[in-house]
Amino acid sequence: SEGFEIPSLKIAYLSANELFGHRIVSSRFTTRFKEASVLKSYEDLKPGDYVVHEYNGIGQFVDVKTIVDDGVHRDFLHIAYAGNESLYVPLEQFRLVRKYSGREGAAPKLSHLSGTEWKKRKETIKKRINDLAERLLTLYGSRAKEGGFAFPPDDELQASFESEFPFELTYDQTAAVNDIKKDMESEGAMDRLVCGDVGFGKTEVAFRAAFKAICAGKQAALLCPTTLLARQHYEVAVSRFATFGVRLALLSRMVPLSEQKKSIEAIKNGGVDLIIGTHRLLSKEIVFKDLGLLIVDEEQRFGVEQKERIKEIKNQVDVLTLSATPIPRTLQLSLAGIRPISEINTAPQNRMPIQTYVTPFKESVADELIQRELARDGQVFYLHNNVSSIFAVASKMERRIPSARIGVVHGQMEKDSIEDVMTKFYDGEINVLICTSIVENGIDVPNANMIIVENADRFGLAQLYQIKGRVGRGNRIAYAYLMYHEGKKMNEEAKKRLAAIQEFTELGSGYKIAQRDLMIRGAGDILGAEQAGFIDSIGLDLYLKLLDEAVENKRNGTVPEPPKAKQLLHIDAYIPKEYATKSDKIQLYQELEDVKTNKELTAFQKKVRDIYGKLPEEVSLLITKKRIDILGDCEEFDGVEELDDRINISLSNSFSKISGIGNDLFNLVVPYLSFIRVGFLDKKLSLCMKKRNENWIVDLEKIMKAVHQCFESRTVK
Repeated sequence: SEGFEIPSLKIAYLSANELFGHRIVSSRFTTRFKEASVLKSYEDLKPGDYVVHEYNGIGQFVDVKTIVDDGVHRDFLHIAYAGNESLYVPLEQFRLVRKYSGREGAAPKLSHLSGTEWKKRKETIKKRINDLAERLLTLYGSRAKEGGFAFPPDDELQASFESEFPFELTYDQTAAVNDIKKDMESEGAMDRLVCGDVGFGKTEVAFRAAFKAICAGKQAALLCPTTLLARQHYEVAVSRFATFGVRLALLSRMVPLSEQKKSIEAIKNGGVDLIIGTHRLLSKEIVFKDLGLLIVDEEQRFGVEQKERIKEIKNQVDVLTLSATPIPRTLQLSLAGIRPISEINTAPQNRMPIQTYVTPFKESVADELIQRELARDGQVFYLHNNVSSIFAVASKMERRIPSARIGVVHGQMEKDSIEDVMTKFYDGEINVLICTSIVENGIDVPNANMIIVENADRFGLAQLYQIKGRVGRGNRIAYAYLMYHEGKKMNEEAKKRLAAIQEFTELGSGYKIAQRDLMIRGAGDILGAEQAGFIDSIGLDLYLKLLDEAVENKRNGTVPEPPKAKQLLHIDAYIPKEYATKSDKIQLYQELEDVKTNKELTAFQKKVRDIYGKLPEEVSLLITKKRIDILGDCEEFDGVEELDDRINISLSNSFSKISGIGNDLFNLVVPYLSFIRVGFLDKKLSLCMKKRNENWIVDLEKIMKAVHQCFESRTVK
């Protein structure tokens, strides 16, 4: 990270720190948090949760149950349905079951296992979703067809600009940059969403894209929702682009009109490369000479009129949207694969989670907390969401805490007055800002590391998360105190929200909060309110799966093939209760279901051994069975059928069509002729394997592996 010398060897090492004043910090050693593990406890399946079985409909999860049948143990999800009916789903088939997600407080109607009600409901919604997919692709496909400018590949100047960044990019930032460059270099017009918490490095990703556009002779514009945010981005840009001769302009209310006029003229003549501004950028008098990239920061904060103008500009240029908690419509378009998304979930270096406390409101406690923060030269947000009494609260606090330099902002003040107070807070002239929820989306104040929220139970989940995000931007520990009036009766939903927000302390939870908001508010506003009803009927996950399939079908004409049925082999393969708890079992089966290759399976096996200890025989058998499932998914196999005394392995047409492979197959089974025969079953080439002992599953794995290698060697040739 810095230079050194070894006089005895006559060696001096000069780093970027000595040469350019930049210290290169490696995130491999200094990042306090690895890739965020977000909301695990909230997403876990708990008894009483509603679930959706793809073929049987909505039920209620009861428990994980181990059932012994003919000496074989198997773990099942016990799901209760209408009319006291029950369904036991083997945990190996967990992929068929999803946690039900509808709007907050919406309790779904349980399905009947008998009858065709669920099938009819699913088919009706499928037809409506097909119509939605058609409309979406028409809406968003027209822009892609128009095409865009194909930017050239990176050159030495781009590499030089990127090497000047004094930190090592996180894995997610690198992936996002690569996604953006790929989009920019393609013929089609880019429309990508970059989603990541505040301070997770979205700006650097955007600046690299802007520099790429500028290197190609194009102009880039960064659109911000507030004057202060525009000023903040401009200050960072001045420093970041300083050594590369990039011509910058700032357009906002804070810039004198005479300067604005000069900038507008320079933009028109190509005398400015990167323009940073508020909605002033959207006015008709701004004419770009050759705009190549539009970056929109926090799109959800622009009004309807501004969004329409953004759409007009969008038709001609590549667009990059940055957001911490995207609105449901934006998120749904991304989840449905219509608008590509890059997630930045890795925390920046030295960033610490916000310590969050839910506590009854007491004036004396609030005063003590504020005084403690001011004593360490910090700044405080105090959120009192009532305009009629906010100045009275400020006046009382001024008398109680003499060291507090207090400012007040609320939505009914003049815009100029709001920005003046916010600027003073940003510059440190004010150290306690008494405000309404107007600060929900605000500026980066690194020295503000405490927020106190009165009547926190009145706010929505995503709103609380955004409010909490006003603090914790620096490298100090930040605190959020969510207070409620003790004597007040809170409804169940408010209690759930406050409990949940305490759980959302993991860095990088913004995207997950947005997903939760998608469930709470419904994604219905994507093209009309009727969509919300679909989500309540079948749950968010299944709705998105059906929408994804419909979009893929409309786009490429492909219909998803139903997955091959997994053979539930009669072996004692399960996770004993002595080895893992019930909740751990669900997670382990989920992880095992997600395993797609032998390499992933080996990594899973190692991880389980590290966490839970030596694998018991039952778990080893479970892993062997998964290895057989992975082989069974290969192109050369059609299925595996277990009978009382033998196993039939059906080979596919792809295998049979290879010229002369029958001889290879015969040579392959020669060593095993005592218990294997080659023949035809239902007109398909098959292997019939006798169960010669209790370890027949080892024989099955060995034979399938040999067939796979035989097929691979012939197809590679």
